[in-house]
Amino acid sequence: DPAGLVEVVARGIDMFDCVLPTRHARHGTILTSAGRINLRNARFATDDAPLDPGFPSSPAAAWSRAYLRHLLLTDEPTGRRLLTLHNLAWLFDFVERLRTSIGEGRFEAFRAETLTVWG
Repeated sequence: DPAGLVEVVARGIDMFDCVLPTRHARHGTILTSAGRINLRNARFATDDAPLDPGFPSSPAAAWSRAYLRHLLLTDEPTGRRLLTLHNLAWLFDFVERLRTSIGEGRFEAFRAETLTVWG
């Protein structure tokens, strides 16, 4: 998860291989700027918001949480694909922001911010 990523980067690790984005998507878990959400939760049944309003470039931004939840619950493969694409894009964006924070000398602030949401 993002908290784990910033912690291993702080220890000097700079190469990762991870099934997290796809595994989470298969189970309905989405990475967002506000933390992890599970679309299988009933509270998303009528939620017309995009997956992550803080990440408008998500490949799944055109569909609501309620619709994507419906796809998951009906076992429609398109739902898992869209959630996987979202999680991958979100994680790529996160790592790019992490990289930028290092280049600009703001890594510790980025780390603290990430741990506030994900820690």
